[in-house]
Amino acid sequence: MTPKRIFLTGASGCIGHYIAEALIQETNHELYLLVRDPAKLGFDYEARPGVTILKADLREIDLFADLLETIDVAILAATAWGGARDSFDINVVKTIRLMSLLNPNYCEQVIYFSTASVLDRDNQLLKEAGQLGTEYIRSKYDCLTRLEKLAIAPKITTLFPTLVLGGDSNKPYSHLSTGLPEVVKYVDLVRWFKADGSFHFIHARDIAQVVRYLVDHPPASYSAEPDNPPANRLVLGNQPLTVNQAIEEVCHYFHKQIYFRLPLQPWLANFFIALFRIQMAAWDRFCLDYRHFTYKNAVNPATFGLPPYCTTLTQAMNITGVSSSTKPFPRQVEPLETEKE
Repeated sequence: MTPKRIFLTGASGCIGHYIAEALIQETNHELYLLVRDPAKLGFDYEARPGVTILKADLREIDLFADLLETIDVAILAATAWGGARDSFDINVVKTIRLMSLLNPNYCEQVIYFSTASVLDRDNQLLKEAGQLGTEYIRSKYDCLTRLEKLAIAPKITTLFPTLVLGGDSNKPYSHLSTGLPEVVKYVDLVRWFKADGSFHFIHARDIAQVVRYLVDHPPASYSAEPDNPPANRLVLGNQPLTVNQAIEEVCHYFHKQIYFRLPLQPWLANFFIALFRIQMAAWDRFCLDYRHFTYKNAVNPATFGLPPYCTTLTQAMNITGVSSSTKPFPRQVEPLETEKE
């Protein structure tokens, strides 16, 4: 296969590490990695020829205008997690600017990372995400509404990750993976309750495998029916898991018997919030009421005939090194309030 010229942002983040590593180790594509601090890269970017580190901030993207004209595939995983100014500037203005610098007559595909938080259960835009979401979520919502106006729009593949696991000794851990050892503290309590809710999750290594596949197999772009999302908008996740299923799997992992469970009704949660005067942001309150963060036709490596790395919570806890005696330990974690590139 003829090597492609690939431009990647966000290589120093959790997902970005897995993507960069997969592209370096499993392809012969020519890679250009835009990073602010190469010292944060845990993978060997000198493992083979054809990997170029571009030390710069996404705010300086115009410095690479000539290079972007020659790019076959752009993978945009960089994001700012917090701060109104940073979130809008990085996640909207500079991301849109980067896409506008690509040659729509030459570039084959843009793989753009959004978040499943901006979608409803029918994979349509969730208006509350744009109104009540965190700065990060609102900026992703805003950017998504602008993509169709770009000349490169027909070439954009938008990915919507659900809850992300990932990280190891050479890669920053996602917040979800970092929190798994904390489960040990609460398993004796949560096994007595059941709750109404559901979600998807996916491991960053599985995300990287999907991206690697899409680089060589761009999805068809077409105008879909109103209730059928286009093929170039993909939610990334395993099969949905209910909260009660998750509790049962965790209890089984820790050999904890479930004798009976009390239903944790929404009104009871609201009672404790009022009783203890817990301050909740508007988005947190919405999530508490919405409860079912599930989506249609979520994809993972198995969708494309590839072996998945992690599909169950049991696997996730094994991969993360959680055991019944595990105690929380310090880890390199992705930032919440700073830019990830």
